[in-house]
Amino acid sequence: MTRHPASRPLAQHSSAHGPRLWTRALRAVGISLAVLLVSGAGVVGYVLSDLTAAVAHNAVQLEGGPTAAPDFGAYKGGFNMLVVGIDACEAKYADLFPGRCDGPDASSVNNDVTVLMHVSNTPRRITVVSYPRDMIVPVPSCTAKDGTQISAQSGAMINTTYQEGGLSCVAKTVSALSGGQKIDFAAAVNFGTVIDITNAIGGVQVCLATPMNDPYTGLDLSAGQHTIQGLQALQFLRTRHGLVSGSDLARIGNQQQYLGSLARQLTSGAVLSNVPEVLKIANIALSNLEASTTLADPSTIVQLALAVKDVKPADITFIQYPNMTDPDDPNRVVPDDASAQTLWTAVAANQPLLITHKNTVNDGVTVEGAAPTSTGAATPAPSPSGASTAAPTPAPTESAVPLSDTVRGSTAAQQTCSNGDTGG
Repeated sequence: MTRHPASRPLAQHSSAHGPRLWTRALRAVGISLAVLLVSGAGVVGYVLSDLTAAVAHNAVQLEGGPTAAPDFGAYKGGFNMLVVGIDACEAKYADLFPGRCDGPDASSVNNDVTVLMHVSNTPRRITVVSYPRDMIVPVPSCTAKDGTQISAQSGAMINTTYQEGGLSCVAKTVSALSGGQKIDFAAAVNFGTVIDITNAIGGVQVCLATPMNDPYTGLDLSAGQHTIQGLQALQFLRTRHGLVSGSDLARIGNQQQYLGSLARQLTSGAVLSNVPEVLKIANIALSNLEASTTLADPSTIVQLALAVKDVKPADITFIQYPNMTDPDDPNRVVPDDASAQTLWTAVAANQPLLITHKNTVNDGVTVEGAAPTSTGAATPAPSPSGASTAAPTPAPTESAVPLSDTVRGSTAAQQTCSNGDTGG
């Protein structure tokens, strides 16, 4: 069936080298794993050839993309990975989400988390861009997994693209929004996997500047440091009403805090040095994964891991896609094209990014007392009260491209603290 455009916006296993190579490869996947875990995917599992079938079974060919991963060593020029977190009925967790599997929206499957991870050429940098679920964007024509032709739309919420055309259509839409960045790899996972994976790793530490109470998700946390896992971790990642502004933009900041903390935890060696634990995480992740054909070979993830193994937390930047209020609907946002062009031009040229936005209590997370941050520069970590506990930010080692002060973001070297809304 052809869908028509909307008339207006809607508001292996390794071959040799023994244990040493195992240790090196497992340690290397930390950064990619941190990005994928927020949507419930774990890339570590791909190093096991006996799990390949679970990935290949639902593999999706990206429209206009390669059919398989390039040979080892071909990642020197960098790559892009799309991660989509889908909100779908999961029978295993039906009791935790009343109405999700038998209510009016039981058949809907939205991409409520859409993240693009760009890994640059030498020097290696990782830029992780989150796309607001309520952003109205042009959607190009695309081909769904079953061959259905999906017509272009002049404007639609980006979180409807998976429901409309599947993973390939999300990839094509994100590519068009991202300065033409080619999507090399893509994965779609469900939210329930977050519960199992955070249980497997023993939780992730997060910081709250103020208490957080969300009656919609059931999350109730006091100010300070917390180690969250299982259902509580999923509640934290999905909360919107529990944040001070109650917006999806605040939720992105909250999710990026979680990602940064997870990246620091995994790359510290506390998890990745424990091989049995890593394999357990892999099995959990693979049970709920839909991947592009380029991710169907287990050796691929080893190549990706080796490409990012030396990237420091200060060189991992999380950015909220540049946006502004939709003039036709104050409850929606639209792309800020000028700011986005600055971002993608810098990314294409592999220039470091300078985040100039100064977070306030009206943002999803607070970073008080910190100078503007850029890739390649370490940044202070605030205490839960917002007071800086680290040394001043060193000057960048090379000229950085300043982003608009409306573009929110942080690096994995920072610790941010969530601004909770105690009233829900």
